Amino acid sequence: MVKLGSLKEVKDLRSVWPHEALDFTPWLAENIDFLGETLGLDIAVEETESSVGSFNVDILAFEVGTDRKIIIENQLEDTNHDHLGKIITYASGKDADIIIWVVKHAREEHKAAIEWLNNHTDEKIEFFLCEIKLFRIGESQIAPSFVIVEKPNDWTKEIKKITTTNPTQQQRLEYWQAFNDYAFQNAEFAKCFNKRKPSTDHWMSLSIGSSACHIDISRIQKRKMLEVEIYINEDKELFHSLYSNKAEIEATAGLKFDWRELPERKASRIIIERKADLDNENEWFQQFEWIMSVCMKMKNSFKKYI
Repeated sequence: MVKLGSLKEVKDLRSVWPHEALDFTPWLAENIDFLGETLGLDIAVEETESSVGSFNVDILAFEVGTDRKIIIENQLEDTNHDHLGKIITYASGKDADIIIWVVKHAREEHKAAIEWLNNHTDEKIEFFLCEIKLFRIGESQIAPSFVIVEKPNDWTKEIKKITTTNPTQQQRLEYWQAFNDYAFQNAEFAKCFNKRKPSTDHWMSLSIGSSACHIDISRIQKRKMLEVEIYINEDKELFHSLYSNKAEIEATAGLKFDWRELPERKASRIIIERKADLDNENEWFQQFEWIMSVCMKMKNSFKKYI
């Protein structure tokens, strides 16, 4: 018979992180993917202890692929009115789109406050309230876990309300939902990329560990085409540097790319595409396999040059 251990919670967070600003905030900044995976966000840290007037927000970040501004306020104690006021002040000062409050324990009145903010602020603003917990089995290493206590309204339901009269948007949403369900069951793909929320957009963005560029997956309905690309935001020097290593990159990937500098535009694109019957759900899994393969090959071949 298999002998199983007992999972026990480590109640004293300060036994691991004695000081909030000096210990926990640097740890979270270095391990931001743990939090991002829980929230379904691809978070890139920009700065810790970022000034807002005479105060500092613990972490200033952005969402990869959308550049939405994110602020993260940490509290290794129960929630209180002081920190609730701080997150609103910091959100205003940084013009944040996503506000994340990480705490030891969320009190009922503060859960209600975050729920109220999500219901009554602009639909583009999102508030998350998360508890950080620690667990161990026997004498094993301590493992962290984030628990979402409050989050924005069910965006899937809201999107479905919007898209009931728009079949194209509805199909995009269903396509990306199916892609997530399929792709992130693959351990190798899940190790390479963080899950993104499906949307009604014709594209989905994935991080490759750089704020200068990312991977975009696009469904081009008019041409019945799938595209996967390295999208470089505003860095022609990076494009030229990558292009100078074109032979090595393509040899490593085993793929041929369409290199588009686009000198008249700020962005540059490095693309590969294939024909696809996007309306035929029976072919979606084959399309997902191609997308996953290309994305992993792209990340592995480009990462040493970025």
